[in-house]
Amino acid sequence: MEPVSLTTRRLLLRPHDAGDEDAVLAACQDAGIQRWTNFPVPYERQHAASYLRELVPRGWHDETTYHFAVEDRESGALVASVNAHRYAGTWGIGYWTVAEHRGRGYATEAVLALATWAFTERGIQRLEWRAEAGNRASWAVAEKAGFVREGTLRAARTRGNILRDIWIGALLPADLGLPFALPYRPVRSGLPE
Repeated sequence: MEPVSLTTRRLLLRPHDAGDEDAVLAACQDAGIQRWTNFPVPYERQHAASYLRELVPRGWHDETTYHFAVEDRESGALVASVNAHRYAGTWGIGYWTVAEHRGRGYATEAVLALATWAFTERGIQRLEWRAEAGNRASWAVAEKAGFVREGTLRAARTRGNILRDIWIGALLPADLGLPFALPYRPVRSGLPE
């Protein structure tokens, strides 16, 4: 698929490109990003270069991951990064915010724009949010964007040779007032029918 750009009131979401190398490298030095992502530590220039020159184009080409740089439309500064990625038969969403731009709602605004595009233009019917249990900042963004927390996946991630729990939530088109492409029949009683 050809990469696309999205706009919101304050933001431009455009495909990451090689010109983002310095900004991505600088952002990924942040201890918060390193703590809660599976990025290499230390995060070096070669990691940013490989991400931007190999992973991003491959994801768009294979339609497995749509990576977006999130820029402030006024200043042009990289403020965040968001992606929708396919795995195990479903679609997930991922994001991080540049440390000095946190607390301004950029990630939530970008997640909503990406989710709307995914539902309306890509036909995705469910976006999953997953984060290591305890990542309250990530949950705050997901919750503000309308995700519903569905539970905890026990021992679902290995990090530093330690099994860790994962929080999981989901956003459906109906959560944003959008129609489903297929009929949806939710369980009414909470028990199998």
